Amino acid sequence: MGAGLFAAALALQPGDCPPEPPMTYVCGAERPEDVVAIPGTAWLIASGFAPGAGLKLVDTRALTLSSWYEGRQEQVAPDRRWRGGCPGPVDPALFNARGLSLRPIGRDRYELLVVNHGGRESIERFEVSTRTAAPTLRWRGCMPMPAGQVANSVASFADGTILVTVLNRPGTSIANFVEGRTTGAVWRLSPGAAAFELLPGTELPGNNGIEIDPDGRHFYVVAFGWHAVVVFDRRDTARPAARIEAPDFMPDNIRWSGGRLLVAGMRLDEPACGGLRRVANGVADPMRCPRGWVVGAVDPAARRIATVAYGTPQRAFNGLSAAAIIGDTLWLGSFQADRLATVPLPHAQKDLP
Repeated sequence: MGAGLFAAALALQPGDCPPEPPMTYVCGAERPEDVVAIPGTAWLIASGFAPGAGLKLVDTRALTLSSWYEGRQEQVAPDRRWRGGCPGPVDPALFNARGLSLRPIGRDRYELLVVNHGGRESIERFEVSTRTAAPTLRWRGCMPMPAGQVANSVASFADGTILVTVLNRPGTSIANFVEGRTTGAVWRLSPGAAAFELLPGTELPGNNGIEIDPDGRHFYVVAFGWHAVVVFDRRDTARPAARIEAPDFMPDNIRWSGGRLLVAGMRLDEPACGGLRRVANGVADPMRCPRGWVVGAVDPAARRIATVAYGTPQRAFNGLSAAAIIGDTLWLGSFQADRLATVPLPHAQKDLP
C-alpha cells in the first residue's frame, strides 16, 4: 500500500481514542468482530461487522488502520474455480465482514476467507500478498451460503475444504442458545463441490468461532450457549471428540496465534451487569452493559482453558470477541465497539512457546 493510499484512507491516531488503562485504542474499526495477524509481519486484518465496514488493514507499529478492500480494478481478479453461483465481486459499499480465516497458499501468499452479510450471505475469498512494503489483496471469488443459513465464522483445511459455522438456523433465536438449546451447525464445502453440506453431529447451542487443528484431522467449534470449545474429528463428526469448558467467560472467536489456540470473550457472571446474561420474555439481553473480558488459551491435550489475560469492564470497549498476538501485545476485537484495543501481553505469557 503506497503513501498516497494511506493518505486517502482512514488512518486515525490512538490520541483520537483516549486510553482506558490497561487498554489503548485505535479508532475507526467499525465493529471489528474478528482479527487475524499476518504471520511474520506487523500487520493485522480486522473485519467490520456493519454495512460498508468491510476489511481494515492495521499497521500495529504506527497504530493506524486503513480501509483495505475498495473494489479497485487491481483488487479484483476472479478465479474461475470460484465462479459457481457467485454473481460477481463484493460491493465495498455493502461489504459487511464478520469471521476471518487466513491460510498460507505459497511463499508470501495467503488465502483470506471472509464471512459476508452485505448484499448477500456468502463466503468471500481473497488472495493476500506480503511481497510489498504493505500487504495487498485481490478478490478471487465467493460461495453463497445455503438458503436461509447465515454464516458466523469460517476456517479451512490445507486441502481446501472449508468449514463454516451457523449460529442460528431458521426458526431459532439467540435466546434459544443462551438457554442451552441447539440452534446452529457446521457446514462444509469440499474442493470441487457445488454447494455447502451440513455436517451431521455438529449441531450445538450457538455454533460460533471455528478453527482447524494443525494435525489436519480435528477442528474446534465454540458452542456459545455452553461457554465451551467442542472438538470434532473430521473423519466422523457424529459425536464430539471432546468438550472443553471455559472458566467464567463466554468464548466467541477461536484462533491459533502466537503458538497458542486463543479464545476471547466477555465475562460470564458480571456483577456490574447484574450477573449472568438473562432472557426476558423470550429475548436475550443484548449485553450492552460493559462486561469484564478474558482471553484464554485452549490446551486440547489437557482439556482445559488457561487464562492468558483478563480485565475489568471498560466504558469504551465492550463486546470482546477476538484476540491476536503480535510481538508482546494482545490485539482485541469487538462485535460492538468502534475501535480496536491493545493490552500488553502478561510477562509470564511472553515466555511460552
